[in-house]
Amino acid sequence: MPSDVFFWNLRATRKAAYDVRLRRLFKAGGVSDVVRSGDLTAVKMHFGESGVTGFITPTWVRPIVAFLRKLGARPFLTDTNTLYVGQRGEAVSHGMLAAEHGFDPLLLQAPVIIADGLNSRNEVSVPFPGKHVLEAHLAGDILAADSLLTLSHFKGHELAGIGGSLKNLAMGCATRRGKMHQHGCLAPMLHADNCKGCGVCVEVCASGALRVRPEGKVELNPELCVGCGACLHVCREKCLAVDWKTDVTAFVERMMEYAAAVLRAMEKPQRPSSTCVHVSFVTQVTPQCDCAGYSDKPVCPDIGVLVSRDPVALDQACLDIVNAAPPLHPSHLPPDIRPGDDKFRAMHPHVPEGYGLGYAESLGIGTRSYVVREI
Repeated sequence: MPSDVFFWNLRATRKAAYDVRLRRLFKAGGVSDVVRSGDLTAVKMHFGESGVTGFITPTWVRPIVAFLRKLGARPFLTDTNTLYVGQRGEAVSHGMLAAEHGFDPLLLQAPVIIADGLNSRNEVSVPFPGKHVLEAHLAGDILAADSLLTLSHFKGHELAGIGGSLKNLAMGCATRRGKMHQHGCLAPMLHADNCKGCGVCVEVCASGALRVRPEGKVELNPELCVGCGACLHVCREKCLAVDWKTDVTAFVERMMEYAAAVLRAMEKPQRPSSTCVHVSFVTQVTPQCDCAGYSDKPVCPDIGVLVSRDPVALDQACLDIVNAAPPLHPSHLPPDIRPGDDKFRAMHPHVPEGYGLGYAESLGIGTRSYVVREI
């Protein structure tokens, strides 16, 4: 049975401007059937790394918050801290960067809450019967919400090939430990030659996996490491680093299992219907994700906004409409690319065919078969 994907092509008029069109789209997409009056609603999005310009801007977000508030919900904008060291690596700098990018609670009428806490320790570990994942490490304040609306900027991704609603669920709702788990690096890489023996990493290592040897260099016991990533963010000498090398197919499958774990954890026994709905902006479709520190030229024209309760169908629909769109040149795309060609595999040929969407379908979290219903 195909899933419904509701689509607005960005056309507007004086009498039906963005906020009016968006309300029509959200009503048709059943957002009001998912988000209820009184809900603490997590709006999971990406506030953009410093230097990025392609993220969903506050101007686009404000009418979404207004819609949720009119339903009687209490929405909050949220994301989780990054695995890599940067301005989004802990909640204070992350929140300040969100404010710098215009996500002001007084203007948007919704606070920014970093869902995994100050240092990514607000974590709930949930069991999951996956091929790769037996336990998923997720952000506590997302799971504490009554309902979840993912707000995704559809774009390319260096490792996953595409970044849409499933990646937003999987990587975006995980703590640092969950992010390391998905990357397959359950312990950091150790560059002992860089170590100055300060011992700060030892102080934050709750599992006791690190110690400073008598000669003044740090030592890692990988069997004790739980992959929380805390040491990565206190080491100033780059002695400890993420091991980004991974089997891409296994990485994508782990990511899909994490997305499934989030959706399962968001199920509420007192609410038989879904508590999750997904929105994707197919605008400024950049080759890289919004963590890259810059936004390259889009690879196709702006296309529209899509809504679905099925994240698999939503990602498949976004992928299909981007590939069908005319390419933009000059860009990261090869010069001979044509409408209908797979733009993302042309830019990221190492990515497995299907981008893990078939695996996500096999997990029972959605279907790749969809019907577009244009608003």
